[in-house]
Amino acid sequence: MSEFKNLIDKLLEQKPELTKEDIEEQIKRKKEKIGAGYLTDQGALFLIASDYGVALSEPLKLEMELKDLYAGAKEISLETRVLNLSPAKQFSRKDGSAFFLRTMTVYDTNSTASVKLWDEKANLPVIENLKPGDLIKIIKAYVKSDLDGSPTINIGSGSNIETIKSDSEIPSIDTITKDVSELQEGQKDLVISGITDGIISGMEFTNSRGKPGKALRMRLKGKDGNAMRVVLWGKDESSIPNMISKSAKVRLLGVKVRSGNQGLEIHGNDATIIEIEGGKEVEPVIVRVLSILTTDNNKKMILAVDNKKNLFNISDLTNSTSICVEGDIIECMPSKVYGNSITLDENSFVRKLDNDESIPSLSQLRTKINAVKADGNYCIESIILKVPERREVQTKSGESIALSEMFVEDDTGQIWVKGWRNQARVIDKCELGEIVSITGLNAKAGLEGRIELFLTAFSKIIKKN
Repeated sequence: MSEFKNLIDKLLEQKPELTKEDIEEQIKRKKEKIGAGYLTDQGALFLIASDYGVALSEPLKLEMELKDLYAGAKEISLETRVLNLSPAKQFSRKDGSAFFLRTMTVYDTNSTASVKLWDEKANLPVIENLKPGDLIKIIKAYVKSDLDGSPTINIGSGSNIETIKSDSEIPSIDTITKDVSELQEGQKDLVISGITDGIISGMEFTNSRGKPGKALRMRLKGKDGNAMRVVLWGKDESSIPNMISKSAKVRLLGVKVRSGNQGLEIHGNDATIIEIEGGKEVEPVIVRVLSILTTDNNKKMILAVDNKKNLFNISDLTNSTSICVEGDIIECMPSKVYGNSITLDENSFVRKLDNDESIPSLSQLRTKINAVKADGNYCIESIILKVPERREVQTKSGESIALSEMFVEDDTGQIWVKGWRNQARVIDKCELGEIVSITGLNAKAGLEGRIELFLTAFSKIIKKN
C-alpha cells in the first residue's frame, strides 16, 4: 500500500463518518484555496486531518521539495535558492520582551515558499551575505500555516541555513525572470523585467492602523510595448540610484500581480529587491524653462526642455529656481534624475545662463494635433470647441474621482483634453471659444484607439485671447 493511501486509511479509521470520496473532494478544494503549485495531495491531507483534530504521524523523509510542504511538518531539510530577503525587524511580545523576525522567499524547480527567521537566526552572518539566486540548504526547520493558509518554513533555535557551492538542477534567477508582457493576475513570488515608462516617485501615507507608511511608484513597459503600474510598499527613493536614464532596464525580485483600478498591477513589499540601471552620481542639466506652477505647499513644478527637445519635469522643493522666469536658460545640479523627472532640494544649485538659441522656445516646441502620438509628451495651442464638462468616475475600490474634459482643435485636427483630480480644476476654468496654450500634456490611446491628451501635475493652461 502507498504512503498516501495508508494516510487516508488512518484518517478514515479515526473519522468513520467520512468516505474516501469526501476526502478526495476536500483535498481538491484545499488545493484550489491555497493555489496551484503550492500543495501536494499528501500535504492537503495533513491540513484536512488537522481541521478534524486528527494528527497523522507518518514519518516524513528528511530531504523534500517545496511542493511537499504541509503545516505541522517538523525537522525538515531541503535544498533551495534565495529569491529575496527582507530587513530584520524588531517586535515586542505580550510580556514586553523583544524578538527579531526576518522573512525570505525561496524557490526550487516547481514552487516557491516563504521562510521566517526568528530571533538570533534573523541576524546570522550567513543570512546578511545572501544574494538572490544563492543556493542554500535549510536544516531541521518546522512548517506552520500562514495567514492565507499556505505552508511557511520557520527557522528557529534548533534550525540552521547553510550555503551550497555545488551545481543544482534548480534554475537560476535569470532563467525564472519573466517579462512584464508575460504576467497574469494572481501570480506571486515573481522575478520580472521591463523598462521604465515615465516618472518614478515616492509617496507617504497613513495606513489603516494609523501608522505612517511609504511606497515607491513607477510604470514598467514590456516587450509588447504595453506598460503596467508598479507599487512597491515599504520602499522609498533610497532603494534606487540617484541617476536613472529614460527607458532604463529594471528587474524586480519578489513581486505579485493583482487587479487594480486601471487593469493589472505589480505589487511588491519591503523584501522586494530592485535592480535598476543607473548611477549614484548626477550630472548638471542645462534647460530652458517653459512653464512654472506653484503648488499649495509652495513647491514649484517646472516644465523645461534641453537642446535635444527632451522635456523635463522639475520638482523644486526648496525654491532654488526663484531667480528664474519662463523662457530663461538655467543650469542646475539636481539631487535626483529619474528619466525626465528632476528633483531639486537643499543639495542642488541653480544658475541662470545667457540665452542659447540651440534650446527651443515654447513656440518652437508646439505640436500640431494631427502629429500627436500615443505615449508622447506635448505642448499644443488650440481653440476650445465644447464647454468643459466635469463628472465623477467610480473606481473598482469605490473611490469617486473627478474627471474634466474639453474638446479642442487647431488647423490640423481635433482632440479631447482631459484632467483627473486636481487637474480637473484647471480645465474647469476654461471656457468655450478661448484660444489656449497647454504645456506638459501626455498622450494616451483611449477607446477604439483614439488618442487623447491628459494634463499632468506639470501642465499649465495659458489663455491667449
